[in-house]
Amino acid sequence: MELNHTHDVTQRSWLETANVAGTDFPLQNLPLSVFRRRGVGETWRGGIAIGDQIVDLAALQQAGCMDGLALEAVRAATATTLNALLDMGPPAWQALRHALFELLRAGSPHEPNVRKTLVSQAEAEYAVPVRIGDYTDFYTSLDHAVNCSRPLGMAISPNFDWLPIAYHGRVSSIDVSGQQVYRPMGQYRPDPSAPPVHDACRWLDYELELGAVIGVGNPRGNSIPLRDAQRHIFGLCLLNDWSARDIQSWEMQPLGPFLAKNFATTISPWLVTLEALLPYRTTWSRAAERPQPLDYLSSDDNRAAGAFDIQLEASVLSARQLAQGRQPRTLTRTSFRHQYWTLGQMIAHHTMGGCNLQPGDLLGSGTISGPSSGEAGALIELTVGGTQPVDIGNGESRAFLDDGDTVIFRGWCERDGFARIGFGTNHGTVLPVPAAEGDH
Repeated sequence: MELNHTHDVTQRSWLETANVAGTDFPLQNLPLSVFRRRGVGETWRGGIAIGDQIVDLAALQQAGCMDGLALEAVRAATATTLNALLDMGPPAWQALRHALFELLRAGSPHEPNVRKTLVSQAEAEYAVPVRIGDYTDFYTSLDHAVNCSRPLGMAISPNFDWLPIAYHGRVSSIDVSGQQVYRPMGQYRPDPSAPPVHDACRWLDYELELGAVIGVGNPRGNSIPLRDAQRHIFGLCLLNDWSARDIQSWEMQPLGPFLAKNFATTISPWLVTLEALLPYRTTWSRAAERPQPLDYLSSDDNRAAGAFDIQLEASVLSARQLAQGRQPRTLTRTSFRHQYWTLGQMIAHHTMGGCNLQPGDLLGSGTISGPSSGEAGALIELTVGGTQPVDIGNGESRAFLDDGDTVIFRGWCERDGFARIGFGTNHGTVLPVPAAEGDH
């Protein structure tokens, strides 16, 4: 897939809110979601963001503006999930994007009919956009690994240099932005000289990640080579891998996270397609003093354009700040370009043993952290294991998350000569342990 006319920064939309500086959703983006109007009992269906509006794809298929493969793609996207569209593959995804670009650009003769399909984003609510069959979360940031290991006087695990580490997560507790996250109960050991306790998590944390949604899968027994891996990704979203650190530190000996992760994962509603992200691919390399990847995780294409320069930030807003109408304080600003392993390498390794990925499968990038102190993608890093609370504004500080805190992620891409495109927001709010659970 190559750069094309849909990336032309000089093109504008007839919808003026798509031309406003700083918008997440200009004509060059066109991400997809599953939505409906809030509070009126409508059926969920696919939509495409443009400015502050949504193109209702169910209405668009009736508007007589499309034909051929693009019309087939629109029909597939009118279901309650986008899986049928994903299964159609890159030619259909591109046909849909290019057709919408023509319909929405300034001067389109179809403006009157397309305008009738618009729904205000302010009136919409969203669902998880795909039926997720499996969820794999990776651990691929060297800076995150070092930041988490250093306070414990530990070295990072020796396999970190050689493979993108991952574990299989829980699909049933994945929800869309706006999720209310109950503080989990669990077992942990606050006193190493005493037995563990069963209690509410004290060290609740966020992890700033991206989610990659698989578009086209692979047959079981066949691996996906690194050179082809990006073609299997439909799009990316923002992902919060909520983490109970005290539970995690106890239960990970020796297998891996379980209760510490399975209670909630929050994703943003908009899937930004790989075609929209093409201008923001960038080079990937590894420092010469560190081990270089094995052959199946190494290619010229991956070195030339395997990374993505996606800007990310995480903010926390307390319940008191919300009640006072204050703005959240940004705690983290970083970029996905810092990641030690690329998305392509994650897919190549995931399928190396013959695992069959399927349309709608979700891959978490792992916490995204950078080399400087303000680029840490989780509170456990920012607070040095909870020992140095961070200022969240209004006279409040946090070592870990309190009940009532809202965590907000934002992401966007910028490059000279191309439009700024964004991911929207991903937010979730911490609620207390449900009363029945707390009484156990």
